[in-house]
Amino acid sequence: MVNQVEPQDSSMRSLQRVLKSLNAYRWLSLGALVSLLLLTVANAITPQLFRWGIDQGIAKQDLQIVLYSAGAMVIAAIARGLFNFGQSFWAEAASQGVAYDLRNKIFSKIQNLSFSYHDQAQTSQLLTRVTSDIEQIRTFVGTNLIQVISAIVTLISIAIVLLIMNWQLALITLTVIPMTGWLLARFFTQNGELFRQVQEQLGDLNAVLQENLIGIRVVKAFVRESAEAKRYTAMNDTLVAVNMKTIRAIRSTFPIIFLLSNLVTLAVFGYGGSEVIDGKFSVGELVAFNSYLLLILQPVLLIGFAAPAIAQAAASAERVYEVVDAEVEIRDRPNALPFDTCAGRITFEHVSFRYPGATTEALKEVSFETKPKELIAVLGMTASGKSTIMNLIPRFYDVTAGSVRIDGRDVRDFTLASLRSRIGIVFQETTLFSGTLRENIAYAKPSATLEQVIEAAKAAQMHDFITALPDGYETIVGERGVGLSGGQKQRIAIARTLLTDYSILILDDSTSAVDAQTASQIQAALDDLMQQKACTTFVVAQRISTVQNADRIFLVDKGRLVAQGTHEELMRSSPLYGVILESQVKQSK
Repeated sequence: MVNQVEPQDSSMRSLQRVLKSLNAYRWLSLGALVSLLLLTVANAITPQLFRWGIDQGIAKQDLQIVLYSAGAMVIAAIARGLFNFGQSFWAEAASQGVAYDLRNKIFSKIQNLSFSYHDQAQTSQLLTRVTSDIEQIRTFVGTNLIQVISAIVTLISIAIVLLIMNWQLALITLTVIPMTGWLLARFFTQNGELFRQVQEQLGDLNAVLQENLIGIRVVKAFVRESAEAKRYTAMNDTLVAVNMKTIRAIRSTFPIIFLLSNLVTLAVFGYGGSEVIDGKFSVGELVAFNSYLLLILQPVLLIGFAAPAIAQAAASAERVYEVVDAEVEIRDRPNALPFDTCAGRITFEHVSFRYPGATTEALKEVSFETKPKELIAVLGMTASGKSTIMNLIPRFYDVTAGSVRIDGRDVRDFTLASLRSRIGIVFQETTLFSGTLRENIAYAKPSATLEQVIEAAKAAQMHDFITALPDGYETIVGERGVGLSGGQKQRIAIARTLLTDYSILILDDSTSAVDAQTASQIQAALDDLMQQKACTTFVVAQRISTVQNADRIFLVDKGRLVAQGTHEELMRSSPLYGVILESQVKQSK
């Protein structure tokens, strides 16, 4: 039982946080509430107009009273329409504001979360939370919340009117409320986790869709269309099965509520009819009482219909706030300093590092120190820890043990924004954004002039290709860079990095997708830029041919720095370096 209640409590606390966010839209919320109260008054007056028209008009054959009551009912109907529009409009406006704030909040949080979070979080689940979950919350605020408040206000006001009219008949009518409340409370307690599973399963289904869209070329190349269709269908079947569980939960609760409502209607008809026959109750009063009965049963049914949506919104709110409240592991220390100048001395002191959730260390006791203006090449087999070393310099991760220093100061003493803005990085995996080639090159420096963009493109050996395009630098890049070869995308990424105000330059296997001649041309241009701007340059590479002119080569194996020196020194002293060189010579033949 504890396992069922705790997740439910967490979901309801998250829903309470959503309600608190309405403080930012208090005037819109107040407009909806005032419209709701006026609508309740208009609804409460209408049956009394019926009673007046029947008892004082029809029963006494007074046409003037009948006409007056009919006119008053027309006015009340118009008022109900206006107030109903008002409450719906203001509530929807407030809900759009809450959804807007949540979308911005979760997106900003995703931008600031550390690499370690994104390493473990599913992209599809994040997409589901930003889209489907926030939409569930918006629907709750804009529709279900106003329905529930309206129902509660209507129940209280109509209950008071009924007790004043005939307290015995009112007690019969009001018995449906505590019984319905107990049924709804049981529904929430037993099925809160079920609605959370629906959203999680939707995220899993989106994951399959996302993988398939991104890897559609691989799917077609290996003729796996039918297999992928079966995989998606299986996930879709699971989602339907979970949804059917929620439907069964609803069907096991709400027919009972409807049955209770019908029984109460019969009881009121029978008891009220006998009261009229005995002369204790007028026909007009019975008609009015039955009208109120409909008004009091309708809120009960509205709460019933809103209950599943509220449960789903509570589960969605919990999922959204899980991301909003996620801890940012890499953050500025108190009194962090700006990283303004770089002499070029980068030191690793007994650095060890383990990725979150990993069972083994990616780096083990790595120590080295660079000299100013030095070109450092980092070489090693796949998964040896080369990129991990590079990730620690801009603090994409923090060391598990030891320290990383720039000019004697721990990188954790610098502000993240200043540190990363002065480190130029070309990642191994190239990412381009929708927009023009110029916008992609100037991504980190949007204020760059066209001349500066062209200079960076020339250094990356991309200018001639771009100018040959019909639209030149204004050419629109396709989704994920479709339309450009791997080497062209890589050179765009290099140009993008060269345009930044970097002091430290990191090239993580940045010429792996270009031919040897182009790589040599890029390297020659980079050599000039390194001398001009960079205090230290790191080049991570698989091919020895691209690093043999480096001032020093660091040889990494299984997370350890096993050797360092020039190409000639390592040829003489490192058996592993010789093995790598020999394997690459054989591959080139």
